[in-house]
Amino acid sequence: MQRFEPVVRESTPSIIAGKLRTAIGLGHIPPGAQLGEAELAKELGVSRGPLREAMQRLTQEGLLISIRNRGLFVITMTDDEVRDMYVARTAVERAAAELILQKGAEDVAAQLVNLVKAMKKAADRNDLDAMSEADMAYHATLVAAAGSSRLTRMHQTLLTETRMCLTALEKRYPDPHTRVAEHQAIAEALGAGNADLVGKLLISHMDDALQRLTGTENTGKESAGTENTGTENTGTEITGAENTGTENTGAEKPGDEISGTDSDRQPATA
Repeated sequence: MQRFEPVVRESTPSIIAGKLRTAIGLGHIPPGAQLGEAELAKELGVSRGPLREAMQRLTQEGLLISIRNRGLFVITMTDDEVRDMYVARTAVERAAAELILQKGAEDVAAQLVNLVKAMKKAADRNDLDAMSEADMAYHATLVAAAGSSRLTRMHQTLLTETRMCLTALEKRYPDPHTRVAEHQAIAEALGAGNADLVGKLLISHMDDALQRLTGTENTGKESAGTENTGTENTGTEITGAENTGTENTGAEKPGDEISGTDSDRQPATA
């Protein structure tokens, strides 16, 4: 009987990619900002080789774009990209929930309930930053508990993109306790083993967030308990700002080419 899982050593590029991913998600490296290789290598205390490899990983994940003769930039999230991100998140989290329910969900549900309690405490004191951290931990815990490395990898990038939208999303909830109730309901349905209800609640949860951000849904059907109020989206696409180790160089010049990513993604203008 094996008592312990083998210790897995994380490579330096993987560690760097994780730090950059977190910085992008939290806005420390803002949307549209250019990544300055020399400054980042100095700030992180690493050589340029593993840093380049880490940035290439983030380019493949879609968090960075490479523009010929200009460098690497953090993406900006347009309405279409936000919609697409929520479609993917819904699919990944529903798949994770199904895998969890096949194995028994009581322990996972208990973990999620504890995170909901942390969310409620943060909501009670109107600490939106702490609430968002608990929110992200909740969804990360859900997917990690499925035991699928591929779902976890996909979800990691999706959560980074979600973090980029959270500041705008937080402002769309007049009462932060609304988010708490949604997460509590999902955890309870999971603990009860009700697969159909879990799926419906996840769709409703994602649709509600998407409606608040863009005024549209990700499934084409109105979710129970949510209402599309037609609120104008003023915070989804976020322009860049000056930040240590990054540089925002403005709008794309005629003739620039974008490689390795969708051509509709542009660095934000100042």
